[in-house]
Amino acid sequence: MKKLLVIDVVGMTPALLRHMPHLTAMATRGWQAELGTVLPAVTCSAQSTFLTGLMPAEHGIVGNGWYFRDLGEVYLWRQHNKLVGGQKVWETARDARPGYTAANVCWWYAMGATTDFTITPRPIYHADGRKSPDCYTRPPSLHDELTEALGPFPLFHYWGPTASIASTRWIVAAARRLLRTERPDLHLVYVPHLDYDLQRFGPESPQAAAAARAVDTELAPLLTDAQADGYAVIALSEYGITAVDTPVDINRVLRREGLLEVYTQDGMEYLDPWVSRAFAVADHQVAHVYVADEQDLPRVRDLVAGLSGVDEVLDRQEQARYGLHHERAGELVAVAEPRAWFTYYYWLDDAHAPDFARGVEIHRKPGYDPAELFFDPADRLVKVKAGANLVRKKAGLRYAMNVVPTDPRYVRGSHGRLPDSKADGPVLLCSEPEMPSTVESSGRVPATDVRDLLLQVQGIREGAYR
Repeated sequence: MKKLLVIDVVGMTPALLRHMPHLTAMATRGWQAELGTVLPAVTCSAQSTFLTGLMPAEHGIVGNGWYFRDLGEVYLWRQHNKLVGGQKVWETARDARPGYTAANVCWWYAMGATTDFTITPRPIYHADGRKSPDCYTRPPSLHDELTEALGPFPLFHYWGPTASIASTRWIVAAARRLLRTERPDLHLVYVPHLDYDLQRFGPESPQAAAAARAVDTELAPLLTDAQADGYAVIALSEYGITAVDTPVDINRVLRREGLLEVYTQDGMEYLDPWVSRAFAVADHQVAHVYVADEQDLPRVRDLVAGLSGVDEVLDRQEQARYGLHHERAGELVAVAEPRAWFTYYYWLDDAHAPDFARGVEIHRKPGYDPAELFFDPADRLVKVKAGANLVRKKAGLRYAMNVVPTDPRYVRGSHGRLPDSKADGPVLLCSEPEMPSTVESSGRVPATDVRDLLLQVQGIREGAYR
């Protein structure tokens, strides 16, 4: 059986590969294919499909988050693997090869997964409200080993205004240590860096090219290690990031129409999903619209479909065409036009925005907020304020890092809709010379075939998992 390293280079596209010589050289020795994705083309949905071979309607991951109807809350970026339905690829492999081992370095839904080795970001949430960088590992002893060797997981370089190559560097270093010391049969590694400057500046910007070169440079030692240790390598992406310039304030429109309701505390407005007749969970270029009363569906559909920047609105029957018709999905799913994306904003006056709006709060915001990648350009003192807050943090004092803009116009890249061109869509690279039968004659790998492709590359025979 061939050992396999699978690197999720988020945001990698054929167009960016010209800036990535090490990955390109690997594909030259092996092969390259167009990679299909799912709707929504976002991290949690795509990864879950890759690992189970199922569509979102079957594994249940309809986005990076959704409205949990039984709790009455919107949650993004949950971590428990039990949310993902279906058998995972390493579980299938174990059925065929007892003793098969798997490692997960920062792929999503790592908590509680049945992998043998796990490394995933997990901040410390202190009782006084402070948040400190850290990670979760299994076995637990890995935590102190990695922290001693590499320092704490660089959480504030993993997301937010200071997101940088430092998080990818740490992840790659951790992956190299696991590869050398544990030699798992399946080694999953997620590198996030292309997400940052492509959303900040756009996929055709000089910063995007520099980010691609930086990722490729950081991955080079891991690729060398894998080749020396006899690993096959697959590098793939979940989506491509395309240029945008049209934010769509879907929730503000629903509020103006009297469909979305808020409640107020201390002058701040909070989404009230319990009583709202309709509201949207914005997730990049896709928005799940939850409608409490089916009699409101025609009105809400017409209202959303009429918004500038909306390409289509899918009801349950239409969601089935995309394999998205799961109970977690909104009664309606809105898909943005190519240069548009959805904001989560629901307040009509910035003076009443909730306190989390100007901070990095991925678990409190009822939708995705790419503005978290920026220090507010309209505030000339924003970095001074951030520095002062860091001093307060180091002194053990409470602080609020209110440095993020609530103006969506700074965002230049997004994803989520199905790709409009191969050059801007996801891609799969493989180091092995033989192309498996799971690759279509057109040279394309559907997202649902990735699971079987991984098994074939490892030499796990087809009959063992059918």
